[in-house]
Amino acid sequence: MNNIHADMILDAKGLSCPMPIVRTKKAMKDLEAGKVLEVQATDKGSKADMKAWAESAGHDYLGTLEDGHVLKHYLRKSSDDEMAEKKYPHVVRNEELKRKIESNENIVVVDVREAAEFTFNHIPGAISIPLSELDDGVNEFRKDQEIFVVCRTGNRSSLAAQKLKEKGFDKVFNVIPGMSEWDGKTEGIHQEGGRTS
Repeated sequence: MNNIHADMILDAKGLSCPMPIVRTKKAMKDLEAGKVLEVQATDKGSKADMKAWAESAGHDYLGTLEDGHVLKHYLRKSSDDEMAEKKYPHVVRNEELKRKIESNENIVVVDVREAAEFTFNHIPGAISIPLSELDDGVNEFRKDQEIFVVCRTGNRSSLAAQKLKEKGFDKVFNVIPGMSEWDGKTEGIHQEGGRTS
């Protein structure tokens, strides 16, 4: 069931508040931008703490899975360039993509977030190709297809759209603001009380 890849695993089992957060802060400093950290904790309050801390620190809280008495928290380290200005000129808003999906238009949605982000929550029918693997994944597309690239905030998708354009894809659109504010249908690991369903 759990096929989430973490780049680093932090063992915070047996520690109580605030130690899981203290250890997570230190681990995040050592982690490369864009990588995913799995924090294993037994403190039941750590779920709310991790989410709040990640948001306040500017990192992505992906979700928490319960494995017996162990909570596995997944966080992605944000990079400075994710705060950079969006450069790719052909953008569409979330609402426009939502309309195209609802009217069953023949489009391709490419999600360039990390696999762990995609596993927890994604647009139904989207193709997962993390930004780092995009060069290998472009063979899946035809040049005449309309391709809508999505990530969490529109920054990684801007870079991905630019890459696709450079490879000869003309109908490429960067979706903003992306999954951070997506209110359309989604699928993935649904969480209720920390358990997967």
